[in-house]
Amino acid sequence: MPVVIVLLVLIILAELFLLMLRCRREHPGWKLLRQYRYAHRGYHDKPHIPENSMAAFRRAIEHGYGAELDVHLMKDGRLAVIHDASLKRTAGADVLVEDLTAEELKQYHLEGTQEQIPLLEEVLPLFQGKTPLIIELKAERGNHAQLAEATCAMLDWFRVNYCIESFDPRCILWLKKHRPLIIRGQLSEQFLRHGESGGGHGRLTMWLLGNLLTNVATQPDFIAYRFSDRENLCLRLCHKVYHVQEVNWTIRAKEEMEAAEQAGNLVIFECFDPEV
Repeated sequence: MPVVIVLLVLIILAELFLLMLRCRREHPGWKLLRQYRYAHRGYHDKPHIPENSMAAFRRAIEHGYGAELDVHLMKDGRLAVIHDASLKRTAGADVLVEDLTAEELKQYHLEGTQEQIPLLEEVLPLFQGKTPLIIELKAERGNHAQLAEATCAMLDWFRVNYCIESFDPRCILWLKKHRPLIIRGQLSEQFLRHGESGGGHGRLTMWLLGNLLTNVATQPDFIAYRFSDRENLCLRLCHKVYHVQEVNWTIRAKEEMEAAEQAGNLVIFECFDPEV
């Protein structure tokens, strides 16, 4: 009898664990999004075409690729398309995006070129009737709700095919509650393996995020996971049990792209030509 009880307890715990990884199944929007490869921060070609620049996005469209881009909320409520919270790496200025207005942002240029840092409202018209977008929400200082709301409000003005992702599950939870029709995805990786501190959140929090255990609340439509970490047990369980769509980042070689696509995954790529 004790053995039976132990087995029952183990089965119940296993079921509860799988529920923690719950994903939403087969959003109808995937039919179109699966047709494309996605250029990471646009189809940039440094030093002449910087990442997350209008030139990089035009180049992605010209080559028939979708694009992944990053969005920050500025202090005037407008949305900047840039990856880092600071302009130091891309524009040589030690200032934070969230502390700028759109007018102030336009004083800076990307990576020594004449390209300015674009606003989301400038990028979206390029993609109307064109290739789709993967939009990453870059929440800072607890502004996840405001960022998600502002981004969705801007997207409402344009006829663009897109999905939204974030490392911050609070952004994904906001989408689930307020914009459930939008395709939403959890960005993740094995943070502890890569020495990610998570902004002081602690090792337990980073372990929970890396193992997708916030899915119980957010129920994402897809998981965008670092390609080199793709054998993560919880990711594999999400795929096996819930048939979740996987997106692999960042693919930097044709061999990686082929491996990802053979597994049925979408790819976010950079630094090579997928057609060569």
